[in-house]
Amino acid sequence: SLRTGRTYTIASIIPDITNPYYPLLERKIQDVAKQHGYVHVTYNTDGIAKEEIRCLQAVQQIRVDGVFGSFFHVQPDDLRPLIEKNIAVVSLVAAREPVPDFPLDMLYVDNVAAACTAVTYLVEHGHTRIAMIGGLEVAVGQKRTEGYRQALAQCGIPIAHELVRHGDFTEAGGYREMQALLQITPRPTAVFTANDLMALGALFAIKENGLSVPGDVAIVGFDDIPTSRLVSPPLTTIRKSQDLIGQRAVEMILE
Repeated sequence: SLRTGRTYTIASIIPDITNPYYPLLERKIQDVAKQHGYVHVTYNTDGIAKEEIRCLQAVQQIRVDGVFGSFFHVQPDDLRPLIEKNIAVVSLVAAREPVPDFPLDMLYVDNVAAACTAVTYLVEHGHTRIAMIGGLEVAVGQKRTEGYRQALAQCGIPIAHELVRHGDFTEAGGYREMQALLQITPRPTAVFTANDLMALGALFAIKENGLSVPGDVAIVGFDDIPTSRLVSPPLTTIRKSQDLIGQRAVEMILE
């Protein structure tokens, strides 16, 4: 490493290793990195701003060659010290918003369009009173909530503000917010959640109240984690391919 100036190490910085979406993503990154002779290390931030910054400092100290980041709070300027040290950085972002005069490579998932598709699907199945469990504290939640609002507007359905709840992207958060939604009269006949963990929590809350899915309340999630296929009924969800994102992340770092 001293001779070549390279460590042949790639780091991932992710918000929650216990969320089933991320281990599959990390496995793909590890597999592709290994094929090219690189080792892979993972940092977990719990989606906390100071932890994201601490992990960025850590990867500079161990001198990795590249970093893949899925951040809730980090801004482009926070990544400047890595790029100035010739560390390749690829960031998974919630929206394709150009960063002027800054060489940051970004992987982009169209969260607005995907959420709009999910809610439109519910409208096409006859639902007009559709709730949303999102999360405005992070960009990805904001974009998926924007897609929810966009779909309702396009379908000519007024937005009922009492039906828009903000969870924390955990199963417990989805359960809590669904319990609150079920207290509203008239209750929603469908709910779109910003990720699958909250959808699973909502599913448990609905069944706990003696209601059926999708007979009484339909649910659509986001991510397509493996658990979504194991519940009854299997969860309808937006697939965000971990394999495709993980492979492209490593390819972009190596390029």
